[in-house]
Amino acid sequence: MVLTFALAILVLLVFSAFFSASETALTGASRAKLRNRADRGDPGAIAAIRVTRDSDRLIGAILLGNNVMNILSASLATALFTALFGASGVALATAVMTVLVLIFAEVMPKSYAIANAESLAAMVARPMTVVMRLLSPIVLVVRAIVRAILRVFGLQSDPDANMFSVHEEIAGALSIGAASGTVEKEDRDRLLGALDLGNRTVDEIMKHRSEIQMIDGDLPPATILDTVLSSPHTRLPLYRGERENVIGVIHAKDVLRAVHASAYDGKGEPADAMRDFDVMAVAMKPYFVPDTTGLDEQMREFLKRRTHFALVVDEYGALRGLITLEDIIEEIVGEIADEHDTEADHDLRPGPSGDYLIDGAMTIRDLNRALDWNLPDDEANTVAGLVIHMAQSIPAQGQVFSFHGYRFEVVTRRENRITKLRIRPLAAV
Repeated sequence: MVLTFALAILVLLVFSAFFSASETALTGASRAKLRNRADRGDPGAIAAIRVTRDSDRLIGAILLGNNVMNILSASLATALFTALFGASGVALATAVMTVLVLIFAEVMPKSYAIANAESLAAMVARPMTVVMRLLSPIVLVVRAIVRAILRVFGLQSDPDANMFSVHEEIAGALSIGAASGTVEKEDRDRLLGALDLGNRTVDEIMKHRSEIQMIDGDLPPATILDTVLSSPHTRLPLYRGERENVIGVIHAKDVLRAVHASAYDGKGEPADAMRDFDVMAVAMKPYFVPDTTGLDEQMREFLKRRTHFALVVDEYGALRGLITLEDIIEEIVGEIADEHDTEADHDLRPGPSGDYLIDGAMTIRDLNRALDWNLPDDEANTVAGLVIHMAQSIPAQGQVFSFHGYRFEVVTRRENRITKLRIRPLAAV
């Protein structure tokens, strides 16, 4: 009898260990690694991916099986120890089973599952499929009871929600890799930038209309040519009357090509080439996009249209700014500079007090990316906008603020614009 009970308890502990290891392996395995193994034809990985799709049913079956095994083994141990030692056998059985369950049915199998999550998930997936089918009626009843109880307390559960989020898993893995030094910060920023395109809109990264260089279409041809040649930009919006009235976009190469053709057409002197030049003859039709367009969608539109330049308008059709394909690519790879760029160097270097002199128009995202800070960008896109939002006013030059763990000093202000700020973490003070 003693041997029979002991063998039964041992078998129950083995099954309990199986359920504990299965829970950890199937919920902790990397979906990307399982998919990679499945693509190579691993039947266990294919089964693991299939069985984790119904996470609610999977967890229900595992917990049901695990609890039945633990409770049944504890009951048998209590009966055995009571028969052997009398009333004191209850306490003895409790102590012995606590140690056995903790070590052999919980800690040891789960520790192994954590270290070998994908391999173990592929091994246990098919047995767990059988268990889920056998326990399915009971699990369905339990799920119905749980939802009813949650509904009484005003809580809702989503049975179709998947326990895995691919973006969150990748982002978390990159953050852990960067913290441990196995992933370079630049690589992390590029990958996270690509993942984040779908969550951002063009108005977050566009060049504001106050910073756009535009050309008046009524200017003399020679003046237009001088402006095109002196501009660091290849494409320039063309307006007539007022800047809101954009009538086209001219490309520097198209202008020079038209001037060259006019100068060497054999019908006149090259010096008179600009006399009959019509800027509208080379202007392209302006391409307008709403300011709420997602960056990933806009990038696809740029590639589809084979254009790199768009003007951003609000819901009323008013010009807000412009965006280029390069602006979107910079959100992934970082700042792209060439020999014609006139913007200040974006390399941020701390001063003697550990502070940084920041352009007010710099986006919060770029600042966080460059210095690995965590300033919030929910309420404002630029650093100046964040200061104005937190101050609930337009600060005066020299004012100092402390919020979100950083010290902000307004260095220069032009009219209603904060142009320069000095920032440093409060911990560095």
